[in-house]
Amino acid sequence: MSLTNTAQQLVTLAEGEGGGNHESLSPYVTGAGAFLVLMFLLWITTRFNRDR
Repeated sequence: MSLTNTAQQLVTLAEGEGGGNHESLSPYVTGAGAFLVLMFLLWITTRFNRDR
């Protein structure tokens, strides 16, 4: 089995029947959610990193 054959099989497996896109996953909602989680983690980090 060569590398190109393996890569092609992985691409075919990842695509699935629907092309890999799910109707309920909006990129804007996903990006906004990730941004909010990162901002929350930044807020927690700054709370623990205060100079006393």
